[in-house]
Amino acid sequence: MSITLTPQEAVDAANQVFGRHPGRRALHAKGILCRGTFTGTPAGGRLTRAAHMRGEPVPARIRVSNGSGNPDSPDYAPDVRGMAVKLELPDGTKTDIVAQSLPWFAFDQPRGFIEFMIAQRRGPSMAWRFPAYLIRHPHMIGALRVNLPALAPPESYATLPYYGVHAFRLTAADGSSRFVRYEWVPVAGDRRLSGREAKARGRDYLRQELRERLTEGPARFKLTLQIAEPGDPVDDPSKRWPAERERVEAGILEIVEIDEGGDENELVFDPANVADGIEMSDDPVLQFRPRAYSESASRRMQA
Repeated sequence: MSITLTPQEAVDAANQVFGRHPGRRALHAKGILCRGTFTGTPAGGRLTRAAHMRGEPVPARIRVSNGSGNPDSPDYAPDVRGMAVKLELPDGTKTDIVAQSLPWFAFDQPRGFIEFMIAQRRGPSMAWRFPAYLIRHPHMIGALRVNLPALAPPESYATLPYYGVHAFRLTAADGSSRFVRYEWVPVAGDRRLSGREAKARGRDYLRQELRERLTEGPARFKLTLQIAEPGDPVDDPSKRWPAERERVEAGILEIVEIDEGGDENELVFDPANVADGIEMSDDPVLQFRPRAYSESASRRMQA
């Protein structure tokens, strides 16, 4: 790969690790498309003039997924999980919130994430390749300690917290602005299974579990905003903000049903797709993601 990572090289690297699967995403290839609603709270509305924060329910399309680029990966395998939400605003535009289940994204550049992914590629050489990677990047040891418990198989896609990687500037109607990071907090709580329990439920247990859960009522998540203080890094996703930073409950997402007829491979969920009242930071990973997503989408549409 070149010194400057290109979107093509990023997608090629994901295919190198997980194999090529025409018509599927390079990462988060196995997913479930759902429908629901999002309703902002007054507290969220005080932070931003964005249309989805005004307190009226807006339609949502939600994709929950496994992080692997292999669509045949078993649900019981330790993995990152994702939840991507596309909100349909009253004026016909859309905005996206993209989050994943690891509490610490430890990379400040796109290349760092790709190198970490390649270091974990399955095969005989992994026995020396991954330890060598950790020697070159000792800060990753601390991140692994934090993230490993979050790789345990979930009871449900609805019983996981999902963390936004990036900071965004929210601007209120009065012109005031704050940087925030997103977190989806499951109302049902954070519930995990042992590896043995998860394996006994089968390779595809998460879809069946979610279908059964939704017959009893919506799966709900609170959208929590962690608010930065002056001096907190907003352009580096690898830097965590102090836990004591103020948090605001900005809305409720309700997942109502699985969209059985929807083609989840046609949709692109892009964290850079922001609404009026929300701005991207200069985070280089955030700036890179739309180009990588476009490359991945182009390839699967051609397939």
